[in-house]
Amino acid sequence: MARTARELLERTAGSLAPDPHANRLLPLIARGAAQRSTLAALALEQGQVIPADRRAFLHLAERPDTGPECAAFFTGLAESEALALDRLAAYADACGCGAEAARAAYRPLAGCQGYPAYIAWLAMNGSPAEVVLALTANFAAWGGYCTTIAEALRHHYDFADEACGFFDLFAEPGPELGQRALAAVREGLETGRLDEDRAHRQGRLLQTCETSFWHALWEEDQRVP
Repeated sequence: MARTARELLERTAGSLAPDPHANRLLPLIARGAAQRSTLAALALEQGQVIPADRRAFLHLAERPDTGPECAAFFTGLAESEALALDRLAAYADACGCGAEAARAAYRPLAGCQGYPAYIAWLAMNGSPAEVVLALTANFAAWGGYCTTIAEALRHHYDFADEACGFFDLFAEPGPELGQRALAAVREGLETGRLDEDRAHRQGRLLQTCETSFWHALWEEDQRVP
């Protein structure tokens, strides 16, 4: 049965919603039990993820097989990543890892960097409209995580509003993101460039990479005495 773009977005987001118990680190942060070194590692990992994702989104926007609506979606994501990187600096400073020396000394975790690696794979191999669908489903989970973290940082770790701005950005995405996603998915359906099953498989893999990101940080947290 043919689906509208809105129905497809809602169905995919619902079917790819993560297990509420999959993210082991989130409950620790939520109650203020995560190590501060883990919060710093989160900042340093994101410092690696964001520039990589931004380049992948720009590549998707510029691909010759990317339609105008999909291009607008990915261009908007790239712009958001640039803003996120600016806001990440205040969070990293609050965690005590904002200095260049700290970033240079840090060794990224493979479990965390699987996410941007798969985004890069999608940028090279995925159908743009299908990537839009997979990403939009993942962003729903990511936004919820950021809402919880921003609240915990304020109430349990005494972080100032500026230091929480990175998570606030994703916790409350602007309505234009949803509008662009809707237009991009509709474009994919109208041009026959969107396979729902393939997009669902990609979204499932992306959500697994998201879970691995948090699990890797949780494991590091458990190693701290």
